[in-house]
Amino acid sequence: MPRPVEDRSDVGGAAQFNNIGPVPLSPSVPLSPSPLIRIAAFYDGSFFMNVSNYYRYTHQRQKNLTFTGFQEFVRHKVAEKEQRDVNFCQIVESHFFRGRFSLWSAKAHSSLESDRFLDQLLMWAGIVSHYYPMNEVKQPPEEKGIDVWLALEAYDLAVHKRFDVLLLFAGDQDFVPLIRKVNGIGTRVMLMAMDATWKEATGRDRTIRTSQALIDEASYPIMLNQEVDSRTAKGDRIIDGMFEK
Repeated sequence: MPRPVEDRSDVGGAAQFNNIGPVPLSPSVPLSPSPLIRIAAFYDGSFFMNVSNYYRYTHQRQKNLTFTGFQEFVRHKVAEKEQRDVNFCQIVESHFFRGRFSLWSAKAHSSLESDRFLDQLLMWAGIVSHYYPMNEVKQPPEEKGIDVWLALEAYDLAVHKRFDVLLLFAGDQDFVPLIRKVNGIGTRVMLMAMDATWKEATGRDRTIRTSQALIDEASYPIMLNQEVDSRTAKGDRIIDGMFEK
């Protein structure tokens, strides 16, 4: 008598059983979220240098900002806002964007040494520099295209690397769309803002001012001038550490 043909139509289901009963499928175990708050910093270089020069030549501190000290300050502000231990708030990458003059213009204005020194400071701080040619056809020369490059690079990296917090050191309203796009993917934006007004020796009024629209869009707007000038900032190790020794 012929043997009955074994029905293999449910081989997938049968594979889940053995001689002692059903074998449970291994569920995918979700990874525990990292306690680390990953920060990416993006600098509008011209804005940063204007702020630094204000503190060097106009403010009573008479000292430039330092990149390493400033980034330590950022870590502490993120820890405060995110309610985390500062050890779990780390800057994982930093980018500095600025227009740069041609070799011949730099030679004519004796700025080659200062450009080289800035590159050295950025290198020591672990900050990636991005330079775009100045439009020297215009008089005075114009810095064109650098804001767009910063915005594109920041958004691209935020999408692919999913930073928790994006630090933006800038003052121009043109960065509002960037903040909105970054907010849309769930990354919080810490805006380092600055307001200062002073009179030059020539009597000319000067101003550094961050766009109010930019401040309104940021998750964590920080007014740097208020942090530095606060009465509680005197003798503060983190505040003092932002400036040259």
